[in-house]
Amino acid sequence: ITSALPAVLLRRLKRAPLLLWVLDLWPDTLSAVGIVRSPRLLGWVGRLVAFIYKRCDLILAQSHGFVPAIERWSKAPEKTRYFPQWAEGAFDAEQASAAPELVPHAKAFKVMFAGNIGEAQDFPAILTAAELLRERRDIHWLIVGDGRAAAEVRTRIQARGLQDTVFMLGRHPLERMPDFFKAADALLVSLRAEPVFALTIPGKVSAYLSAGKPLLAMLDGEGARVIEEAGAGLACAAGDSVALASLVSQLAALEPSERELMGKQAQACCREQFKRETLIGQLEQWLWEQSQAFARKR
Repeated sequence: ITSALPAVLLRRLKRAPLLLWVLDLWPDTLSAVGIVRSPRLLGWVGRLVAFIYKRCDLILAQSHGFVPAIERWSKAPEKTRYFPQWAEGAFDAEQASAAPELVPHAKAFKVMFAGNIGEAQDFPAILTAAELLRERRDIHWLIVGDGRAAAEVRTRIQARGLQDTVFMLGRHPLERMPDFFKAADALLVSLRAEPVFALTIPGKVSAYLSAGKPLLAMLDGEGARVIEEAGAGLACAAGDSVALASLVSQLAALEPSERELMGKQAQACCREQFKRETLIGQLEQWLWEQSQAFARKR
């Protein structure tokens, strides 16, 4: 959030409107991931957030759930707009070819997690679900990415004896993600059971939707709602390892045509709600409106 401070100064110096796109709620996220625990320090961060929000002309919220939290600090409901993260063109599945790294898993049902491996993603719960399906050697859990918790996850896989069904494939360039998605049977998104995370639509959801594969979600709130309403996959509560294991079994048991339908519904949802061109067009309109409003004040 501190990156907005130079913009606050420039707004005053340049007499230009300031729009802020909120992708993480501060100070809520700091508390949820355990980075800051002191109530006093969280209060100071909250006052900083209020200072910044009150000097913005428009505040864009990445999910509907963010809106009340933003308005709590801005005290100006009229300044808030819903503006989700779009799906990058790099994730277009039409041009992708299956990643060769997944050839050893060709005969298995492949559940893929792609992205940051951190505290927020609740890997202990994911590994517990994998442990519940330990005997299902036909189901492989593939982790593509890196992060602060990667070393710990690798250690836990060894400690739990999950080497035959859980595989860490390392970090790969963003441009190669469609190739990995192409070879997956399901794409997994998860967040810990925290109130602030229930308000969030994880950034990977739009990327997953564009890939045309069924989604498996172990999270609460907004993200799960988008997936379920679109018929794009299956969802369970955050942290519910037993339910996740059950969903994986259910999805693996479906006919390929049923999973293909989920994938098509995922892409349809992406086109309707997360299309880059549509969202950029809306952003341009807001920028024009704000610039005109500022011009009238001069």
